[in-house]
Amino acid sequence: MEILNRTLYSRLLCDISESEIMAYQQALFEAHSPAYANRNLFIIKQVFKTGMVEGALFEDPAEKVAYLSEKQHERNKFIFPEQITALIEASQKLRAKYYMPSLIYLGAEHGASRQEALSLRWKDVNFDFDGVGLIRLFRNKNKKERTEFLMPRTRQALFEWKHHQKWMRHRHRVKFNYEDTTLVFGHLDGRPRKRFDRAWRKICEIVGLEDFHYHDLRHTFSSNLLLSGSNLKDVKEMIGHNDLAMTDRYSHLADSHKRKLQENLAKHYLGYK
Repeated sequence: MEILNRTLYSRLLCDISESEIMAYQQALFEAHSPAYANRNLFIIKQVFKTGMVEGALFEDPAEKVAYLSEKQHERNKFIFPEQITALIEASQKLRAKYYMPSLIYLGAEHGASRQEALSLRWKDVNFDFDGVGLIRLFRNKNKKERTEFLMPRTRQALFEWKHHQKWMRHRHRVKFNYEDTTLVFGHLDGRPRKRFDRAWRKICEIVGLEDFHYHDLRHTFSSNLLLSGSNLKDVKEMIGHNDLAMTDRYSHLADSHKRKLQENLAKHYLGYK
């Protein structure tokens, strides 16, 4: 019901049409992913089914709304290292400049989903382990937990954000005795941050990236892993996929590292001329 209340303005179920539900589904797909749109459509369908059972409706407008094909709408969009740098530079032009670099690096360097990033707590970030630090990420979608060494830029961005967050709480006299258990990207009073869409869209606009979702940073992470010499099995483990079939979308990049091998072979043959 919260989804309907937030998006369809707390209207009576009988006043909501099939076309409005389809428009909402399309908006979710464009802003997030087909999987996210399908999950929300499932909830909506259950609400309307309950309405039918309770006699609040004569017909169910959600019944004929089809789920999206997640395979057909699978996104493989990714960006290169210089574009990641451009995103960071663009973030510094916004009020969100203190926390957005951490979110960008978490997506691009650790493959974090929006949910993984926004549910991250400071107790899951260890800045000092073995000189590089560790981060623990948990994905609700597949109940997968992964622990990784912190990438240098991610570590620095998180470190700076934590100190800024602490300074802001001191400035506004917000006292926390349980700081390490609070959400990394929560509000000063500890409330969860539910979204950062406006800042993200503005950053992409500044850089000139069209139709680029935050989730595409997860694809960016996987794609650049392959381009830097990793194989599909490595990506599967690093990204937290349950099976290799989920990682197969990146197979077209898996052979890119062979170019270096072929270049070396060409040099080897030239040496015998």
